[in-house]
Amino acid sequence: MGDDGAAFRWWPRAIVPPHLPVTQVYGWLLDTTGRVLLQDIDGWHNLPGGTPEDRDRGLVDTLVREAREESQVEILQPVYLGFQEVHRPGRAPYAQVRMTARISRFDTRRPDPDGGRTYRRLMTSLACAPGLLGWGQPALEQAAQVRRVAAVRWGLPVTAPTAPAGYMP
Repeated sequence: MGDDGAAFRWWPRAIVPPHLPVTQVYGWLLDTTGRVLLQDIDGWHNLPGGTPEDRDRGLVDTLVREAREESQVEILQPVYLGFQEVHRPGRAPYAQVRMTARISRFDTRRPDPDGGRTYRRLMTSLACAPGLLGWGQPALEQAAQVRRVAAVRWGLPVTAPTAPAGYMP
């Protein structure tokens, strides 16, 4: 349960049912060394991603656009992980989609067109990411799925990244 009374349930590999609006598409984005990208917003961490827009042709388009706008990265081979069902007091339930993808390129940092903030890009191990995100059990379950996808599909060294944690310029 969240601080605001929100309840979260992770649905691995499940498709979002039609009655749940998707309000968010976030990505566990991995580099070739096996590290995951977290946005650092004044010491608060988040995954790249955002709200689907009318111009997006689907969830993958949303993730590609948001990764580019917020974190200035290009991604490859996105994989759908599932969704988090959210129940907040006084609000209809909704879904937050999670995906994973490989980072193919880091571009120069610049402000996000939505809000004008420039996010720091922390590359860290998949083992450390759930704690930095502070999302509890759902983050641990998502990270476990990412670990399997990254190892089996892409052969990435996510259990022992070949580069230390650090910020990308």
